[in-house]
Amino acid sequence: MQKRRLGKSDLEVSAIGFGCMGLSYGYGPATERSEAIRLIRAAHERGVTFFDSAEAYTGNEDLVGEALAPFRGEVVIATKFGFVNGDVSQGMDSRPQRIREVAETALKRLRTDRIDLFYKHRVDPNVPIEDVAGTVKKLIAEGKVGHFGLSEAGADSIRRAHAVQPVTALQSEYSLWWREPETEILPLLEELGIGFVPFSPLGKGFLTGAINQNTTFDQSDFRRRRAEPIRRWLISWAFAEAKGVTKAQIALSWLLAQKPWIAPIPGTTKLHRLEENLGAADVILTAEELGDIQAALSAVEVQGARYPQHLQQRVGK
Repeated sequence: MQKRRLGKSDLEVSAIGFGCMGLSYGYGPATERSEAIRLIRAAHERGVTFFDSAEAYTGNEDLVGEALAPFRGEVVIATKFGFVNGDVSQGMDSRPQRIREVAETALKRLRTDRIDLFYKHRVDPNVPIEDVAGTVKKLIAEGKVGHFGLSEAGADSIRRAHAVQPVTALQSEYSLWWREPETEILPLLEELGIGFVPFSPLGKGFLTGAINQNTTFDQSDFRRRRAEPIRRWLISWAFAEAKGVTKAQIALSWLLAQKPWIAPIPGTTKLHRLEENLGAADVILTAEELGDIQAALSAVEVQGARYPQHLQQRVGK
């Protein structure tokens, strides 16, 4: 697996990481624990060194910690803070004392003495971003955290946080279907030397070709309430078949081609999908093919909101 450096930092990660959220949260019933551990370890065996978790992903940190404990020194583990009691539904809480509480708990759950990358999960309007950055700066000085990250933050918050404690990475949604970061965020990250970690790089599964208008979702699958607007934007790429690769591999290789400091974190609960995703690191898109993709995208109008209104209010701040 190729390696990439996140921005101007010294944090090196596999070109494609593993988003662990779906193993325990958001995409229907949690994967059986022993199977989830096997999958995480299978990712490591295949060269993945970058694993993403969060306090808010019910039980996920403990799962990731157990799975990666045998080779902790070989991997980069990212986790996140920022919600009341780690519960998204209860709203945000990024008070300095809460950040410290989350860090201490995460260290225990992850079975480690340092969080490699500690993200602010969403910008808290009630806590100055300078206070958040300052708190993480102290945790870094104490050796409990390696690097500071932000998730779904807007340009102003990124600049203000970065002025207090250099931001190593921004994690936000970015894919063939959701390209908003290209307008303002990617140029800013390049200017400041910040890496970019796209989540949902496969459009929450809709870019894989495995979901169609007849697909149904479990009651606990968060895509259920977003499926209708998303389904209006299904697209097929004939050149994926012609190139001898899958649609998912096209979507991931396209992301890798955008900037050398981008490291997407697709998630999956299936070994064959994991292997498919990682195979994208070996897919090279020519300038002509990238142009064909751009032409196809420009002919499609994206419809429907990315999040329900109450969640949309939390992004880009």
